[in-house]
Amino acid sequence: MRRPRWHVKGAVLDPNRGTIIMGVVNATPDSFSDGGRCLSEDAAVASGLRMWSEGAHIVDVGGESTRPGAAGVSEEEEIGRVVGVVARLASAGVLVSIDTSKPGVAEAAIEAGAAVVNDVTALEDPGMASLCASSGVGVVLMHMRGNPRTMQTDPHYAEVVAEVSEFLRRRIGAATAAGVDRHTIAVDPGIGFGKTLQHNLALLNGLPDLAELGRPVLIGVSRKAFLGALTDRSVEERDGVTAVASGIGALLGASVMRVHDVPSTRDALALADAMVAAMDEGDADR
Repeated sequence: MRRPRWHVKGAVLDPNRGTIIMGVVNATPDSFSDGGRCLSEDAAVASGLRMWSEGAHIVDVGGESTRPGAAGVSEEEEIGRVVGVVARLASAGVLVSIDTSKPGVAEAAIEAGAAVVNDVTALEDPGMASLCASSGVGVVLMHMRGNPRTMQTDPHYAEVVAEVSEFLRRRIGAATAAGVDRHTIAVDPGIGFGKTLQHNLALLNGLPDLAELGRPVLIGVSRKAFLGALTDRSVEERDGVTAVASGIGALLGASVMRVHDVPSTRDALALADAMVAAMDEGDADR
């Protein structure tokens, strides 16, 4: 099973040499998993440096919560939360992603050293596509039904895997038409973003279909509510099941895992990647 490489600004990430780990730094007061813990710049930088030392390949910095029901923040406030963090992490040699849907925030973060733009609206704003094309950063295109304020209000799909796959196919086309290099694009089915428990499970099972889009597939299952529903674990107790889900994701073709706890995920992926390599060797011997 060969997974496509991901070209980001200043680096080429190859999931065939080990599934890519994206550590999460929420510089917000209201994240569902760790709200307020990284609100100060020093705390956010320390968290990012720790994740990098633990084996994260990218650190994703966000200044606006996208949890269900979250309120938006102004561009100025979001820039104030993230730019110093991005600059300090990048200057320390960390490969940094900026989690935003605002072109102004993305531009400020790229100027501070961000190598990836992770956009939950899949470059819906034309200015974002233009910025990503001209700057050469890596791009994550995510599927979301509605917006964070409304997305979990009774979401419906006729066939969730097919609909999400078609949406991502269209957004890849729109991005490349705007000048974004196809090799810089990764796709995210948006686990938990306008999906029920059954939709999330279907998307995990459907990862081989999503991988047929020909771009690295990122999944963000970390500590999410559907894992709590399955295990009866609190948010703080979900890193174990997150690691299991990440390992399953790698076995089914995902290339990037966005997680809050790097060590447990790294261990799960060591097994999953070894299993994939063994399967590939077995296929080559036939």
